[in-house]
Amino acid sequence: MAQETTYLELSEVDGGAHKFYEVLVDGTALTVRYGRIGDQGQVKTSGYPDNARARAAAARKIGEKIRKGYAPAVPGVRQKRAVSRRQIVSTRSTARTAPVLWRYDSGAPAFGIFIDGRTCMVGNERGVITTLDHDARVLDQVRLPDGVKSIVADDAWIYAGCDDGNVYDLSGKIPRVAYAIAPDIDIYWLDIHDGVLGVSDAGGGIAAVDHEDEFLWRRAGRGRSAWMVRCDSDAVYHGDSTGVSGYDWRTGQELWHTRTGSVLFGWQERDAVFAGTATREVVRVGKDGRATQTYRADAPVFSCATAADGRYVFAGDSQSSIYCFAADGTRLWKLGTGCGSAYSMQYHDQRLYVVTTSGHLACVDASEPAIRAAEAGSVPEVVDVKAPARLPEPAAYHQVEVVGEAGDGVIVECVKQGGRLRVHVLSTGYHRDWSVQFPKGIREPGARYLVTEVRESGRGGFYRTHGDIRRLR
Repeated sequence: MAQETTYLELSEVDGGAHKFYEVLVDGTALTVRYGRIGDQGQVKTSGYPDNARARAAAARKIGEKIRKGYAPAVPGVRQKRAVSRRQIVSTRSTARTAPVLWRYDSGAPAFGIFIDGRTCMVGNERGVITTLDHDARVLDQVRLPDGVKSIVADDAWIYAGCDDGNVYDLSGKIPRVAYAIAPDIDIYWLDIHDGVLGVSDAGGGIAAVDHEDEFLWRRAGRGRSAWMVRCDSDAVYHGDSTGVSGYDWRTGQELWHTRTGSVLFGWQERDAVFAGTATREVVRVGKDGRATQTYRADAPVFSCATAADGRYVFAGDSQSSIYCFAADGTRLWKLGTGCGSAYSMQYHDQRLYVVTTSGHLACVDASEPAIRAAEAGSVPEVVDVKAPARLPEPAAYHQVEVVGEAGDGVIVECVKQGGRLRVHVLSTGYHRDWSVQFPKGIREPGARYLVTEVRESGRGGFYRTHGDIRRLR
C-alpha cells in the first residue's frame, strides 16, 4: 500500500508564524511532523484499525490546518527564519574596572547563567553549556541544537531554554526535552516553579505550561518583546514593552499591571520583582503590583539581580558597566566589566557573576574591601580561562541506554491514555495513578524505564524524574 504524504506551511510576512505541518499515512499508521520551517520538528505517530480510518483522521488534521491558513508547499523552498537575538551595541565603560577575579571565554555571546554553592554555568548562542567550579575549572560541557536563551533552577532541577523551541532538563548525564514549546512561540525568556513553566516571547505574549507539556493558559500580553518572566507559587510575573503584570498561574487572569519603561530583564525575591528597563532604571515592584523603589543607572539596563531579599540591587547596562545600589535606591558604586555588557547576572556569596555580550562568564569580587580598592584603581590580576578547543557534539537527547535488568532506581512505564503517552511508576511505595514528568523524546508505548529517582512535586499530584534514565529490555 503506497504512502500518502501532505506537506503544508504557514509563513507570515510580518515576522509572525513560520512553521510547517506534514501528514504521512502508511497503512494503518498516521505520522504527523510539525515545527518551525527549517527544523526537523516533532514527530507523533498514531495507529488505526484500518487504512480508511487513518486516511480519514489525516484528512481532518489537514482540513484543520488549512482553515488556520496553512497551504500546500514544497519542503526546502522556504528557508529557516533567523531566530530573534538581542542586538545590543555595547560600548566600553568609562568607569574604573571592577575587581574581576576570573573570566571564562565561552566563545559566543551568552544569555544563560546559573550559580549555586558548587558550580557556575554559562550557556551561549552556539548552544554550548559549560559547567565550571568557583575557581574557574571546567567540569563539563554539553551542546544543545541551538542557542541557549536562559538557564533556570526549580528545586533540584536545572532547565535550559533553547532557540529550537524546547526546554531541556539538565539534571542527568544527557539533556532531555522536558517541554516542547509551540512552534509559533519565539522564546525570549522562561522561568519555572514546581513544574509549571512560564514562557515570555518575542511578540510580548506569556504562557504557562504544566508538567505534561500542556498549556494551562496563554495570553497576548499588553506590549511586545517580553524579556521578563518570573514564577512563584501564586503568580507569573511578566514584563514587556509597557511594564510589568502579574497573572494567576492557574487561570491566567491578570491580577495587576504596573507601567514602567520597556522591560529588558527581570529578577524576583520573596516579596518583590525587579524590572531592568530601557529607561535607565531598575524598578522594584511588590507582588501586589505597587512600584516601591527605583534604582537609577546611566544607560539602559539589560540585566539585574539582588542579594537576599533585595538588601543590595545590582544592574548591568549597555555601556559595559555594573552597579550596586542599597535597598533605598542609593547608588553605592559603578564599575566597568572589562568584557562587555552583562546580558544576565546572579549574586552569590559576595560575588557577582555576569555573562556578557563578548561571551564571557565573569566572577566579580563584590565584597566591600575589593570594591573600595577597585574604586581607588587597584584590582587583582584577572585569570583568563579559554573554552576547550573542540566544541562538544550536540547531545544525543533522543537516545537512551538499554539495560537487561533493573538495578538500583525506580521502574516506570509508558502507556497510552486518551490519545497521549503518559508515564506511571511501577515500583512499590508510589501512587500508581499519578503521572510522571518524563522526557518527551524517548517515550514509547509499553516501554519500561529505570530512572535514578522520582520525587513528588511540591504541590503533590505528580512525580518528577531526577537523574539518569535507562530503558529496560
